[in-house]
Amino acid sequence: MKLNTLKPAPGSKSDRHRVGRGIASGWGKTAGRGHKGQRARSGGFHKVGFEGGQMPLHRRLPKRGFTPLTRDDIAQVRTSELQAMQASDIDLAALKAEKIVSHKALAAKVILSGELSRKITLKEVKASKGARAMIEAAGGKVEYTEKAAPVKKEKKKKEKKPEQAEEALPAAGKPAKNQGAGKPAENQA
Repeated sequence: MKLNTLKPAPGSKSDRHRVGRGIASGWGKTAGRGHKGQRARSGGFHKVGFEGGQMPLHRRLPKRGFTPLTRDDIAQVRTSELQAMQASDIDLAALKAEKIVSHKALAAKVILSGELSRKITLKEVKASKGARAMIEAAGGKVEYTEKAAPVKKEKKKKEKKPEQAEEALPAAGKPAKNQGAGKPAENQA
């Protein structure tokens, strides 16, 4: 066998369709476009999903559910996984080092699942009520500082100047401007 004798297996390769090159090509005359109509013309384009002005299927069907982009940011840790760990002081770095949570995780939360009988200290890792109770019952403790929620700035409303407020209300007994416009002078009295 030589490199210059190599060729693909028979039938594995076929010639590309030469569309619009006459009858002999097998795609002659209308070239696979059918007879007339928008799609037979050059430049006859419509967007994907367009149904001639009818409400398209993708808009008739309801939207349901979504996949949150932040789903992997907070990892869940079981209490049974804490039991199997070597470290006694556990924080996010220790969980990543022992490959209990993903290296992409931005935070972790311990949930009650399984047994925990050894004394551990949980640092800056959230814990559910049940998990916290189990850790404290085993002689451990949870050290977590809640981050303060961001304070929203209140917009100050502009107060009206006293002069503008008096001008806005028409004086008692005096007709407002343009009240009698277009009427004869006799009827206004």
